[in-house]
Amino acid sequence: MNMEVQSRHLDLLHLARQERLLPLTVLTAVLFFAYGDRLSTLLVHPMGLGLLFFWLFFVILGSALSVARHAEQLAEGLGEPYGTLILTLTITTIEVVAISAVMFHGENNPTLVRDTLFAVVMIILNGMVGLSLLLGAWRRPEQRYNLQGANAYLGLIVPLATLSLILPEFTTDASAQGLSLTHQRVLILTSAGLYGTFLLLQTGRHRLYFKQRGAADETPSQATTEGSLTLHTALLFAYMIPIVYLVEHFAKPIDFVIETLRAPTALGGLVMAVLVATPEAISAVRAALADQLQRSINIFLGSVLSTIGLTVPAMLAISHFSGHGIVLGLGRTETIMLVLTLALSMITFASGRTNLMQGAVHLVLFGTYLILIVEG
Repeated sequence: MNMEVQSRHLDLLHLARQERLLPLTVLTAVLFFAYGDRLSTLLVHPMGLGLLFFWLFFVILGSALSVARHAEQLAEGLGEPYGTLILTLTITTIEVVAISAVMFHGENNPTLVRDTLFAVVMIILNGMVGLSLLLGAWRRPEQRYNLQGANAYLGLIVPLATLSLILPEFTTDASAQGLSLTHQRVLILTSAGLYGTFLLLQTGRHRLYFKQRGAADETPSQATTEGSLTLHTALLFAYMIPIVYLVEHFAKPIDFVIETLRAPTALGGLVMAVLVATPEAISAVRAALADQLQRSINIFLGSVLSTIGLTVPAMLAISHFSGHGIVLGLGRTETIMLVLTLALSMITFASGRTNLMQGAVHLVLFGTYLILIVEG
């Protein structure tokens, strides 16, 4: 009996150490709920601006990392592709909330959605893919994955990215700073419909496309499904709720930097993208280092697909009902970067194996993207 009590005590101590960020996240949310207006007055001072920005940035980022950690624990219990699906859907929810909060605060920034989506694609398909392939290949000359799964992802990413980020620039309403109502409806139905069809494929008869060839079929572990599953689900939502509230306050320093300090407007999209992409980036790199490239591919390609397939229709619907116009069409330079990235991704994932050179090329494109933001 004493051994059982001692074991439970040790489990609670271990849980408290793992979740030590949760009290800070909740305390931060309470402070901003009670003194949000007073804290906002600090924005006019450089030290206060830096304090608020980095305080909120690291609390939100740390909480998002905890969300990803619990999603990974659920993945172990549920198996693929459900585990990766939970991770991508939770991060996409954070992304929609964050973009909406910044979009509704301060002056209307119609290009924020476009800049954030483009930044997510660049961070994931170039930065995340490049780092994962580079580090994975550093340990092993080649890494293998299921070619059918990668093709399924890219088969949707390429047309959806083109319809969402390139085609709007060439429509007749592009000069009017917005899409026509018909174009919005078609884009919403197309994106949501294709993503729903993909989910049926991913979770149905073609589940094997998204598993490593030759790997044993994953079954939920008894311990995870009976005990830990509920706990990880509860903790995932415990972190999600404060994030949803804090991103609204995080919008204030971002808008202040862009509107008052005249920073590049694309910087706001980059900051939002870093928040939502970092948790998945860490999970993908860890998987690549552990020689689980298929899981790594499921994470970063699934993240891009959910960003375009879910975030675009969600933001178009929010824009329509709120009256905040958005611009999705990319400029000439960004369009070239997007086309080059998609073409390179198709080449990278065309053989069923990857090597060091492919990762290096993706990182070069990511560095080019960062340079273009600074120059802009």
